[in-house]
Amino acid sequence: MSGVLAQLLGQAAERGVDAATLRAIAEEAGELGATRALTRLGLSDEGAEEDVRELRDLLRSWREAKRSAWRGLWGWFVRVVSTVLLAGMAVELGTGGWLE
Repeated sequence: MSGVLAQLLGQAAERGVDAATLRAIAEEAGELGATRALTRLGLSDEGAEEDVRELRDLLRSWREAKRSAWRGLWGWFVRVVSTVLLAGMAVELGTGGWLE
């Protein structure tokens, strides 16, 4: 419970208002606010749960694809650098004559 809500409930209790009634009002107001927020986001219909699940799956797949692409790019980078280093070592050691 937020500090402001607790303070308001305390003030009302001091004035003789039933705490159970106040809690019910606060709960109802919270539920109404949540319903409004979900409606504004377009998630108030029956298919919303499945929509959110699909969005999560899509996001998970995107992250996996991105991670896989970076791994592949890093692998190619390591191969190219290794090849260049080996070619440079071969030239330095004078093994270029073997290629002719």
